[in-house]
Amino acid sequence: MKRVLTIQDISCLGKCSLTIALPVLSAMGVETVILPTAVLSTHTMFKNFTVKDLSDQITPIVNHWKSEKVDFDAIYTGYLGTIEEIELMKGIFKDFKKDGSFVFVDPVMADNGKLYAAFNEEYVKKNSELCAGADVIVPNITEAAFMTGTEYREEYGEDYIKLLLSRLNDLGAKVSVLTGVSLEKGKTGVYGYDSTAKEYFTYQNDRVDASYHGTGDLFSSTAVGALLRGKSLYEAFKIAADYTALTIGETLKNPKKPWYGVDFETTIPSLVKAIQ
Repeated sequence: MKRVLTIQDISCLGKCSLTIALPVLSAMGVETVILPTAVLSTHTMFKNFTVKDLSDQITPIVNHWKSEKVDFDAIYTGYLGTIEEIELMKGIFKDFKKDGSFVFVDPVMADNGKLYAAFNEEYVKKNSELCAGADVIVPNITEAAFMTGTEYREEYGEDYIKLLLSRLNDLGAKVSVLTGVSLEKGKTGVYGYDSTAKEYFTYQNDRVDASYHGTGDLFSSTAVGALLRGKSLYEAFKIAADYTALTIGETLKNPKKPWYGVDFETTIPSLVKAIQ
């Protein structure tokens, strides 16, 4: 069985970050080791949430693992939140990256042309450095534009997407995958470039007219699991895109309208079938 280390926060209520990554990766048949960066009472779309930073626990935990000679087949980072934690991730990549393993970075920091409220240009720079040490990165178009110093566009064609991918490749990651790419009306998906094979790959599915917190975490976790199950880049990102769209669609059917997250628990059986 493959083993992944995923490093993200825990929102006790909210269906995002580790509370998505752990069950989804486990259901895909991957041993999932977690390294929490913070504990929140809920995710940040709720009001009056509590938060406990765990940055001071990362080094002691990692040192214990090293003393036990723990190893991983993949390292997967999501939302980090501080420059200090990004610097700690660089050390973890150095300590645990081995032949045959891969590092997967989702540089969560921006969307819709804007940085999230807590972040600034220095955070962008540090996230770019983190991506340089990764094998696979999955920024959205906004994050890619910030990290590469490229003008953000809401309307674009394939040339713009390839320009972003070229500049992302210059950061140093082996595979860059842009998420939320819409190349025709009513469609959305991914567009990637594998610098080793020198090949582009793209996949578009029907856009679901809804937005939920945590869908990016669902997508990334599924892609990591599929890669660890031996799927090709195209297959892994197709599975992730289709599963995310399926789960959003099923959540829309819920009469309780759970605005804070998607009902991935109900669609896990479909995911398990998809990776067979």
